Amino acid sequence: MTALTLIAHALTPALRGLVLGGDAEPDPASVEAARELKLHADAVYAGPERAAVRTAEALGLTPVVESALRDREYGDWAGRGLEELLAADPERVSAWLERPHTATPGGETENDVLGRVADWLGDLAERHDDRSTVLAVVHPAIARAVVLYVVDAPAESLRHVDVRPLATVNLSHHTGNWSLAFR
Repeated sequence: MTALTLIAHALTPALRGLVLGGDAEPDPASVEAARELKLHADAVYAGPERAAVRTAEALGLTPVVESALRDREYGDWAGRGLEELLAADPERVSAWLERPHTATPGGETENDVLGRVADWLGDLAERHDDRSTVLAVVHPAIARAVVLYVVDAPAESLRHVDVRPLATVNLSHHTGNWSLAFR
């Protein structure tokens, strides 16, 4: 059985301010909190965001950066706050929030993200033997997408999964399938 622990990266100003996308430095207090976590792994991966890499480093780990673990692509809306977007184009933003199968202008749909993490999980299972312990530091949106994929939930379920900075999600891979693993 391969064990995979996802850890949501440290808090960033973007997460605090409901800003879509971006690559901000993580909050120093949140990085310091990550130093207190005691996690180990045979292999460590991280999304390309600075917060993901810095969180892994705060854990005392050197990650392999995986582009497949990047946050959702928000296209023209990247770097803009949700309140700003709602003020500028309330109908379009409301429609996007109500229908997760739609993309932001030039961005990805939630299903695009689910497909990307599904491919990464399949590749991961092939790369590691059944006794591996793997850690991946990712944006909270990626942790949510992994949970939806593993439990075979529709993209509409995204709003029902709350992953906070430094939260962990445990998974196991056995006989070709990923499962949530409660420890």
